Amino acid sequence: MTVAASAPGKIVLSGEYAVLWDSPAVCMAVNRRAVATVSPSEDGECRLETPGFDGMDRYRVLDALLEGERPANRYTLDTTAFFDDGRKTGIGSSAALTVALAAAISGSADVADTAMAAHRRLQGGQGSGVDVAAAVYGGLIEYTRADAQVRPLRWPEGLAYRVIWTGVPASTERQLAKLAAAAGGYSRSALLLAAPRMSEAWRTGDATSVLEEYVPYIGVLRQFSIDHDLGIFDAGHEELTDAAMVDGLVYKPAGAGGGDIGVLFGSSDADLDAFLQRHARLVNGVLDCELDPSGVRLEAT
Repeated sequence: MTVAASAPGKIVLSGEYAVLWDSPAVCMAVNRRAVATVSPSEDGECRLETPGFDGMDRYRVLDALLEGERPANRYTLDTTAFFDDGRKTGIGSSAALTVALAAAISGSADVADTAMAAHRRLQGGQGSGVDVAAAVYGGLIEYTRADAQVRPLRWPEGLAYRVIWTGVPASTERQLAKLAAAAGGYSRSALLLAAPRMSEAWRTGDATSVLEEYVPYIGVLRQFSIDHDLGIFDAGHEELTDAAMVDGLVYKPAGAGGGDIGVLFGSSDADLDAFLQRHARLVNGVLDCELDPSGVRLEAT
């Protein structure tokens, strides 16, 4: 019997880094999905096909889930939706793939605990699990690491956004290693205060509250990046952040930063499109990403 499952990617909207110290993060699932298929192997061997893979050891996700065992099945792990012109975009391919594969192996979408444990093994114990939670539950969520608590949120009416691709792939693992080597300090404490305030703004469901709260939040995130030598606003994020502020909009790097993607926010699509036209030289590309209300699901085969 062949079993297939898919799970969405993610964009972290607030609480990046702070979520590692149990502050809340807000994350949206997006409609770029990883697809995993499991079927019997015709020759009695474990076979693996990985279209769109990002250069990671092809068996790492499988081994993280099965803890080294390799049953005689054919596994297809498809992450092509997470790449742009052959380059990783940074919207959570490894977490989405882990969740989708867990569902395909088990034949069930009830995989939160299994996928969370496997993805932590995959990341060497690093990471918060917010990307796994988004892949499991879908939609817009608030996530807290301490108890893996997930709270569904509604998208604020009148809050428009665009997902901007820097064209520079980044490594979350490298960012986390740099963070581990850095000292704490005032900016870390400030970020741990700013993240809950940002989450509270998202919980109101009010677009104006979200946009206003991002202004101090981004300032704190910038200082945190400087103090910890993380380069969160590198790869063109700094220029876009400044340009958006001048134009009365909000732009921020998403997730670990240092490349990958950022999100431009405003109160209307027209304002965002005008910004992108005015500042075309700063924009490598705009990704077609929409909020995906569906989490992991089994697919017809």
